[in-house]
Amino acid sequence: MTTLRLILGDQLNPLHSWFTEADANVLYTLMEIRQETDYVLHHGQKILAIFAAMRDFAEQLSRQGHKLHYFSIAATDNRQSLTANLDALIERYQIQRFEYQMPDEWRLDQQLQEYCRRLSISSQACDTEHFYSSRHQAAEWFGSRPHWLMEMFYRRMRLKHQVLLDHKQRPCGGEWNFDHDNRKRWPGAPAIPYDQRPRHNHSALWREIVVAGVPSFGAVDAADCRWPLNRHQALQQLDQFIRQALPYFGDFQDAMTRHSWRLFHSLLSFALNTKMLSPQEVVASAEAAWRDGTVPLAASEGFIRQILGWREYVRGVYWAKMPGYLDQNHWGHQRPLPAWFWSGETRMNCLAAAIGQSLNYAYAHHIQRLMVIGNFALLAGLAPSAVHRWYLGVYIDAFEWVELPNTLGMSQFADGGLLATKPYVSSAAYIDRMSDYCQACRYDKKKRTGEDACPFNALYWNFFISHRQQLASNPRLGMVYRNLARFPLAEQHAISSHAASILQQIEQL
Repeated sequence: MTTLRLILGDQLNPLHSWFTEADANVLYTLMEIRQETDYVLHHGQKILAIFAAMRDFAEQLSRQGHKLHYFSIAATDNRQSLTANLDALIERYQIQRFEYQMPDEWRLDQQLQEYCRRLSISSQACDTEHFYSSRHQAAEWFGSRPHWLMEMFYRRMRLKHQVLLDHKQRPCGGEWNFDHDNRKRWPGAPAIPYDQRPRHNHSALWREIVVAGVPSFGAVDAADCRWPLNRHQALQQLDQFIRQALPYFGDFQDAMTRHSWRLFHSLLSFALNTKMLSPQEVVASAEAAWRDGTVPLAASEGFIRQILGWREYVRGVYWAKMPGYLDQNHWGHQRPLPAWFWSGETRMNCLAAAIGQSLNYAYAHHIQRLMVIGNFALLAGLAPSAVHRWYLGVYIDAFEWVELPNTLGMSQFADGGLLATKPYVSSAAYIDRMSDYCQACRYDKKKRTGEDACPFNALYWNFFISHRQQLASNPRLGMVYRNLARFPLAEQHAISSHAASILQQIEQL
C-alpha cells in the first residue's frame, strides 16, 4: 500500500468518489481518539453515536474490499492523537502519499495543513463532495460589507441551484420566504408521528468508552440508541419525515411543548452533518413532496431554507471569520453558566424543559436553542465562549462550523450584528405564545418584578435599558423602545434592581 487516506468522524459518505472502486494500493484510516472526544466536554450520546457510525462505516468499506486500519478508542496502538497515529501508519505501511478530505472545523484544517507541511512524502487535500457551496462562497458574494443577510444569500442559492422556481425563474408561490406562515403554537393536534427510527444496542461500545476514561455528560441509554448508523438508515428516516412530518413541519416548526421533544422536526441534522446524507438529496425530496401535492409550499420552503439557506450560510460565515470569530464578545459578558445547565434542575419550566431534553436526548430544535436557552444566556450575560462550549458539547449535530456562528452570532449577538440584524431576545410573552411551558410554572409570566415574577421579563427589559445607547437606533427595535418609554422611570429602576437580584441568585432560579 502506497497511499494513506484519512476519514474523519463527520465524513461518513459512502458515495464519495474515493470509494468508487477498491484499490489495493490505498489504505484508509478512521480514528476514535481522545483528541476529538476531549477538546470540549461532549454529551455521551454524541460520542457513542459517532463512534458507532464510524465502526459501521469501516465495516462497509471492508466488505467492499477497501483496505483499512481502524483505531478503536481502547486499541493498544492508539496514540489518541490524529498526527501521532498518522505518523505510525506512514512508518508501519511505508506510505508514500497522504490524502485527506478537507475538515469542516478550522482547528482540524490547521492541524492537517501544518502536518502536511512537515511531511517528507507528497500530500493532497480533497473536497468532501458534500456542500452546495464552497467554503468561501458567502465571502465572495458579500465582500467587505459590514453586515451580511442570509436572505440575500438564500435567494442567490435558490437561483443558482434551481430550487423552488417556476418556469420564469420566479419563486414558486410568488414569495421567497413563507416564514410568516410558520409560527403557530401546537394545540395538541395533529398527532405527532411515531418515532420509527431503528433501535441499536451499543452497550459493549459504551463500556469501551467508559473504561477508556472518556469524559462525558448527559443521559445515555446505550441499549436503546436511535441515531442512524449509516446512509441506509438515514434515507429511511428522510423518507419517513417527508411522508409523515413535513406536511405539518411548517406550521409548527417554532412550537414547543412539554409533551414532545421533537414534534414534527426531522432529526436529520446528525445524518447530514456526518455526511451520511447530502443536502442536495434532502432538498430535492422536500421540493418533490410539494410538487407532488403532498406537502404545503410553506412547509417545503421553510425546511429547504434551513438547509440550502441557513446551513450553507453559517458555514460561509465560519470560514470567512475564523479564527478570530471564536473570541467575539460584543457585550463583554463574563458570567459563568449556572450549574443547572448541567442538570436541568431549575424552577423555570421553559429552561427545565429545553435543557432537560438537551441532556436527555442530545437534541433541541432551533427555537428551544435560540429563544429559550440562548435567550436566557444573553439576557443573563453568560460568557459567550462558555455558552459556545456547552452547545458544541451537548448537541448530537453540533460541529463547530455550524454551531459557532449560530451560538456566538445568532444567539448571543457576540459578533456585534454580522450574522443577526438584532439581538434575538424576548420576554415571557413570546415563550408563552409558542409553548405550553408557562403553564403551572412557579413564576408568573405576566409580572416584571416581585419574587414570583418570571425572570425573563425583568432581564428582558433590563437588557434594553442597559444597552439603550447601542440599540435604540436599531430600526428593528423601534417598537421595543417606544414601549419602554411608556414605563415610568421608577418602574424602570425597579426592573433593573430586580434583574440585578435575579442575577445574584441565578443558581437558585
